[in-house]
Amino acid sequence: MEPTIKKIVILGSTGSVGTQTLEIVRAFPDRFEIVGLCNGYNTPLFKQQLDEFKPKYFNTLGEIESGYAGSKFAPAEEIASLPEVDLVVAATVGCAGMPPAIAALEAGKSLGLANKEVIVMAGEKMMEAARTSGSAILPIDSEPSALWQCLEGEVSDPARLIITASGGAFRDRTWDSLGDVTPEQALNHPTWTMGPKITVDAATLMNKAFEVIESRWLFDIPFDRIDVTIHRQSIVHSMVEFSDGTLKAQLGPTSMLQPIQHALFHPERQANNNLPKLNAVTMGSLTFEEMDQSLYPCFELALDYGKRGGTYPAALAGADEAAVQLFLTKKIKFTQIPDIVAKTLAAHESISKPSVADTIEAAQWATETTLARHNHSTILS
Repeated sequence: MEPTIKKIVILGSTGSVGTQTLEIVRAFPDRFEIVGLCNGYNTPLFKQQLDEFKPKYFNTLGEIESGYAGSKFAPAEEIASLPEVDLVVAATVGCAGMPPAIAALEAGKSLGLANKEVIVMAGEKMMEAARTSGSAILPIDSEPSALWQCLEGEVSDPARLIITASGGAFRDRTWDSLGDVTPEQALNHPTWTMGPKITVDAATLMNKAFEVIESRWLFDIPFDRIDVTIHRQSIVHSMVEFSDGTLKAQLGPTSMLQPIQHALFHPERQANNNLPKLNAVTMGSLTFEEMDQSLYPCFELALDYGKRGGTYPAALAGADEAAVQLFLTKKIKFTQIPDIVAKTLAAHESISKPSVADTIEAAQWATETTLARHNHSTILS
């Protein structure tokens, strides 16, 4: 029996996860078809992708005429909910990916989720949309994917989820010593190669708080049963503890290709000689340490507002996105990030039972408010 071809839309196709998703698609031309591609402003790479994969539809913030390479321009939400689409990969960075992700779920499409912000912003709405339409959210981000893989096939609820963290670029330094670090230093991640936004979030550990919030929704587990541990080698991507004391871990190389392929082929596993492999004999020692929260003020701040609910998580995502942008453009110091995010959140008037529109508006407000306060300063040469 011939395998069916899975028809895919990629949101954020020119980013780190998007380009790696296309690597998997390229390796299995008889299993996947690209129906739609969406990107931001990387027009040269996006044109190459359109030339190669020739999707029926595309969306871009750049300047590409409809009809380029035989592809038709269309709104991202419309592309994500096309009747023929089987899987939408949400590989965008930041809050902009939320409308098409929600549209995909509401249309009953499986959603491969690499974008933490969209579920941080609207976890309850996303899970509700998936339940109502019968669609599935397939985690692509390495740690939630690891938890998902550890939980697959289990009939008992987990006692505890344990998310691993490398500690980021400054894991051996005190917070007070980081006042003059540069964006280039923050982007020098010790174990992973990722996009700039998530790499800075890894240095502040904002990304781990986001993963805790994400896991709370994806796996329907209370916050107090989700822990974070520092694991410098980034080989164990996360662990699940069960009531009988069993600890189940998912190990793999520091590559996004495995979790991407797992989501694309789910529920199958597929051999792929292009994937890096982990050698248990040569991988070395694995260490685990208690996280020192004093080194990562963003972590506790984010969890506090994540637990409050309403539109606070959306404002958190929007404020963090703006603060990271300000740091990367050398308008604020690295150590100002948590204070700036906190000030925006303190000014936010949360809506207790927000609609999707309320959530998007809260994130946009937080981004604009944060940028407006600091966009004209320059503190680093």
